[in-house]
Amino acid sequence: MNFQGKAIKYGDNVDTDVIIPARYLNTIDKKELASHCMEDLDKTFKDRVRMGDVMVAGYNFGCGSSREHAPIAIKESGISLVVARSFARIFYRNSINIGLAIVESDEAVDGISEGDEIKADLKAGLIYNLTTGKTFKVAPFPEFIQKIIENGGLVESIKKGAIV
Repeated sequence: MNFQGKAIKYGDNVDTDVIIPARYLNTIDKKELASHCMEDLDKTFKDRVRMGDVMVAGYNFGCGSSREHAPIAIKESGISLVVARSFARIFYRNSINIGLAIVESDEAVDGISEGDEIKADLKAGLIYNLTTGKTFKVAPFPEFIQKIIENGGLVESIKKGAIV
């Protein structure tokens, strides 16, 4: 499970209402959701995010409602991995369920700046800041979670018979 991209960094308590504002919840179109991702917090996000980029944030990322739309919007925008100090519990589970890789690390958040080039090997439990040369250790995902993410989410993993 390898990821690589530029860091897009936010602070603490980024809630699901700024990840995907409620006014867009009348659609299930993933690309439409992605087009509005982060727009109430960062008007530049949709123009600068690139496939594979890594979102970095502080404490309590994904707090607020239990909507799955938030991790879907992030994943569909091109973000491959979210690194935060901590996640709201339901956001964490929703992210795994839809196949968005997320990991908690105070050290990585402290050691990554906006625009840094990040590489992650979550099977080995390592995040590399290629810009600064620093390496951060994180808890590797258990194999069953790796399979869920690799298959694009829980439903896809079940369809493929990858997990029982």
